[in-house]
Amino acid sequence: MKLHDLQPAPGSTQERKRKGRGMSSGMGKTSSRGHKGQWSRSGGGVRPGFQGGQMPLMRRLPKRGFTNAPFKKDYAELNARDLNQFEDGTEVTFELLVEMGLCPKHKDGFRVLGNGDVRKKLTVIASGITAKAKEKIEAAGGKAEVR
Repeated sequence: MKLHDLQPAPGSTQERKRKGRGMSSGMGKTSSRGHKGQWSRSGGGVRPGFQGGQMPLMRRLPKRGFTNAPFKKDYAELNARDLNQFEDGTEVTFELLVEMGLCPKHKDGFRVLGNGDVRKKLTVIASGITAKAKEKIEAAGGKAEVR
């Protein structure tokens, strides 16, 4: 079989509907938009959430309380096994991870999770460290700090 022999499976492709191409396509003249009205015009239609002039649901529902969404912290997550790529005695900080491309710089820091084993003696300074990860880092002879 050669590249020019390849064909899609029968029935898997369909001709696209080319509107406004005469009566043979069945979509000529008004191109299935009907006659006159808002929906027949180019750029016509209504915005999302519009309910025909009725007070929309989003404006009818009460808005109360406080949301912490704009202030929440967004941390990058790093597994314990990912720490093995550093040399012994390295101080692992957020700046180092960003420099190496392991964390995006727009995050608010990083957290170390406990998946995998740590085989290097490291000093990890993170925004958060799970109990299991801390246990593994210290078992390998390293230090785990939360700042």
